[in-house]
Amino acid sequence: MNLTSELLDGYEEALVKNIVIVFLGLIINSINAMFVVTFFSNAIFSRDSRYILYIHLVMNDMIMIFVSVALYVMSYTSRFVNFAFCCTLLTLVTTTFMISPLNLAGMAIERFIAICKPLHHHRICTPQRTYIFISFLWCVGAIPSLTDIIILFSTQTASSFRPPVICYSPIVFPTKLHKDHSTYSQVIYMSLVWFILIYTYCRVLFTAKKATSQGAANKARNTILLHGVQLLLCMLSYLTPVLNYVIVFHLPAYTTNLTFLIYLLTNIIPRLLSPLIYGARDQKFAKKIRERFTCKVFILKIVPS
Repeated sequence: MNLTSELLDGYEEALVKNIVIVFLGLIINSINAMFVVTFFSNAIFSRDSRYILYIHLVMNDMIMIFVSVALYVMSYTSRFVNFAFCCTLLTLVTTTFMISPLNLAGMAIERFIAICKPLHHHRICTPQRTYIFISFLWCVGAIPSLTDIIILFSTQTASSFRPPVICYSPIVFPTKLHKDHSTYSQVIYMSLVWFILIYTYCRVLFTAKKATSQGAANKARNTILLHGVQLLLCMLSYLTPVLNYVIVFHLPAYTTNLTFLIYLLTNIIPRLLSPLIYGARDQKFAKKIRERFTCKVFILKIVPS
């Protein structure tokens, strides 16, 4: 959501942008819903930790898309909203944003165990432990948002929480302490995820060179590489403030349109590409999707008696 666009857009331009955002959000969540339906319709997936982590990534992105689109539309239609409701939305969108890379790290660790410790995989990566790990991800992912709220209550007076606010993160969390905390937490989280991805990739690569049958190891190595691509897509969101800053100062006449395009390319579109990169590539998952959602045509041949 960009406050500058909301303040400068005309009625028709704002209407078109909101229609585009809502339409893309519906399309992306509809496609992701196909993966979710396929997962819950086939018991074979719910017994595999790899698919459980994958579908959690998809559902997490669906929540993030829904809340992000809602915040964008609210910036035009309901400029001032209840403070508690706004904090809830911002906490949810921030938490889901932080969980995405952490989930990718978990998927990379699962592949690392499957290839480098195959005899222990079925004991370590059980569905029950996977669900516990997902709960842990939500706890860790919520820490930055909850810390922002604690900082807010410790630095602001109680009267500042009563009136409706513009539901925009820099306005709700305005202090320098919030900005520094956001920067440090994102650096720490992303550094940890990149370390896990690089470590697991190198170990799987080393195992693949020693293996007599390299098919599974090479496939796992390629999968972890795709996790890296997915992480890069997630990190596109970090480019938004930098690109907006450049546009405002160097292309002021096109500020609203370019910031809207950047928002689409860095926050919305990657949430579609990320699940497709993994889900459509998996042959088992792709087969089940085709079976469930492909239209079947039956031809009845009538033989005269």
